[in-house]
Amino acid sequence: MTRREGDLNTLRPGEVSIYACGPTVYNLIHLGNARPICVFDTLRRYLTYRGYKVTYVQNFTDVDDKIIRKANEEGVGSSVISERYIAEYKKDAAGLNVMPADYHPQVTQMMGEIVAFIQTLVDKGFAYEVGGDVYYRTHAFPEYGKLSHQPLADLEAGARIEVGDMKEHPADFALWKAAKPGEPHWPSPWSEGRPGWHIECSTMAKSILGDTIDIHCGGEDLIFPHHENEIAQSEAANGKPFAHYWMHNGFITVDKVKMSKSLNNFFTVRDVAGVYGYEPIRYLMLQSHYRSPINYSSDVMDQCVASLERLHNCKDALEAALPHAVSAPFDDAARASLQSYQDRFNSYMDDDLNTADALSVVFELAREINTVLKENPLPKEKLTAMKELFDTLTGVLGLVYGKKAEEAIPADVQALVDARAAARKAKDFAKADELRAEIEAKGYEVKETRQGTQVRKRAD
Repeated sequence: MTRREGDLNTLRPGEVSIYACGPTVYNLIHLGNARPICVFDTLRRYLTYRGYKVTYVQNFTDVDDKIIRKANEEGVGSSVISERYIAEYKKDAAGLNVMPADYHPQVTQMMGEIVAFIQTLVDKGFAYEVGGDVYYRTHAFPEYGKLSHQPLADLEAGARIEVGDMKEHPADFALWKAAKPGEPHWPSPWSEGRPGWHIECSTMAKSILGDTIDIHCGGEDLIFPHHENEIAQSEAANGKPFAHYWMHNGFITVDKVKMSKSLNNFFTVRDVAGVYGYEPIRYLMLQSHYRSPINYSSDVMDQCVASLERLHNCKDALEAALPHAVSAPFDDAARASLQSYQDRFNSYMDDDLNTADALSVVFELAREINTVLKENPLPKEKLTAMKELFDTLTGVLGLVYGKKAEEAIPADVQALVDARAAARKAKDFAKADELRAEIEAKGYEVKETRQGTQVRKRAD
């Protein structure tokens, strides 16, 4: 709102409340949905890691024109559609390593609170009823437009009254809509109907987090009108600031063109994960600063896959080496050097959640780990501390989690591996090479490391 950064510690010491706008559940989530989901999950993880008690709320919009339309097309109730896609959302969120929120409120579960909130606005003169609909009176809130930095006169110029609307002014927006035939509806003092989109988040935030929340999150596309309207509703009803801080993530383009269904460059998370896996999608969302636009393309995703492979290989090598490491001096200077990685990581993340530079620190740490893994003997204490730090930092980012567990080696392949080991022991290297070729023909690769023979299914 101020377009300035501020110090979170000037709020409640050691505690932070976060409200993140969630999806409208009428279809599978797309890449645009995935960005705020991953970014603000990382914000939550980071603040928790830094010692804050975090209360995290992400809603589900389970009443909406799109949900009703899809339900009518399928000849089922709206709840069938919304519950189906809440379940599908949870599958994708788990794939992206997104932790469940502390609260996932749904519109249909809060109708009583929504009606009471609207009644407060009516009683205070900020809302009015016409023909069973209730509208917010934007002219009654002088600060309307302060988040988007657009004067009300400018906003009105871009608004219009639809046929059938009976609004006082074009910029007024619906809080309650009288139900049309075939729509789900709930009782209210004005009509059997359903809430407008914006009122749900104001109500949910107040009901769970109180009159003022610490951080409100969402996509850049929500600044106006959704978040602007939330402010107007909440501050008019509660008489207090709605949110101390606002965080909005940037847009996603596809091959440098804005993602759009009309351009047929619109991708669901499920489809992209089917090609690249879920973890590269999360990596894509974190490799740039959250406020910057990011571009999706096959080349970019290949780079994400390759970068993650480096981190996974580092972790695998570290875990394989530790059982063979021996006790070795690990002095204060070496510990301080290792601590510098964590200090720089924290410094970047403290600066407006700069995940891009924080990731660069993780890769620097991985390079040093790989260097230490070449030492002979392997230093146990140092490698143990490195593993702990590596796991901590990647855990804050929610990365290095998605590598599939190695499949059990088939018996026929294992027999070839054992025969090759015997041939090498007998120094029959020609035979060993023949057996390697047979192993590779079956889709596996074998290599010798300081930790012994490793066998894995080839990525190709």
